[in-house]
Amino acid sequence: MKAVKKEIIYSLSGLYRDDFRVTGYRFGKGEKSCCIIGALRGDEIQQLYMCGKLVKILSKLEKQGDIAHDKEILVIPCVNNYGINTNRRFWCLDNTDINRMFPGDENGETTERVAAGIFREIKSYQYCVQFASFYISGGFVPHVRMMETGKENTSLANLFGLPFVVLRNPTPLDKSTLNYNLRLSGTSAFSVYTESKEQIDESSANVGVSAVLRFLSRMGMVKYKSLGGSMGITVNEDDLMNVRSPSAGIYRSVCEIGSEVANGDLLAEIYHPYDGEIIGEITAPVDGIVFFAHQKPLIAERELAFKIVKRMHN
Repeated sequence: MKAVKKEIIYSLSGLYRDDFRVTGYRFGKGEKSCCIIGALRGDEIQQLYMCGKLVKILSKLEKQGDIAHDKEILVIPCVNNYGINTNRRFWCLDNTDINRMFPGDENGETTERVAAGIFREIKSYQYCVQFASFYISGGFVPHVRMMETGKENTSLANLFGLPFVVLRNPTPLDKSTLNYNLRLSGTSAFSVYTESKEQIDESSANVGVSAVLRFLSRMGMVKYKSLGGSMGITVNEDDLMNVRSPSAGIYRSVCEIGSEVANGDLLAEIYHPYDGEIIGEITAPVDGIVFFAHQKPLIAERELAFKIVKRMHN
């Protein structure tokens, strides 16, 4: 049996604590085919968990001889382990976001050097899949997302078998993300989003892991019976309709993520925190599918509560 190839991808000497290390797991050998990367931020526990599940499955497949003989797969479960250890989303020393530092600078600030070290390692892979989380807290329909750089391929994105493929027109802020810079360097980069971030959602985690295994199988990198999946609907993020809360208070959703709604359907109620009276209702402004939903128990006035994929009528 082959032992799992575990190695340090990048490290920094620690002045007052143990050295900072980014660990990777390599499977197979040959062409640098696909890199899967997990937690770039310290609150991405679900993303870390999915990578762990993937490492376990790929280890089993390699022992069975089910990794293609001329393909190499790299899994990096976590980049910001300092953030995870201190329960902080961003870099614990200066509160900077590693995913806003790419392609990085080897002579720059700490997070720029970390980004440069990671980018140098993974930019040579043909494909890269990032288990990502959104900057707005809430739950999503599982989907795969790509930056529009003129090099995107929705046919490849559909191989993940997720319900939606979302195209994002990059803003200036997006141009320092891993996904965007990998695409500029020639790597086909995809971001896979599931319903959870800080909490482990087993069902959603299985969807994300299965999607990546489905992609690896359909691209001929592994032998794996990939069941299920769907032909994704391609949407542009700008076409998702934002629905905001009319008032602040205690938030109670009455619909599920992924459910179909009709114009006027009740989506959520807002309660006065002291007397329990309903002080606001959130209703669907169009027919469509609930793509994103706020999940925290409190909501602010005008805060984003839902994103809806508008139904296209013939």
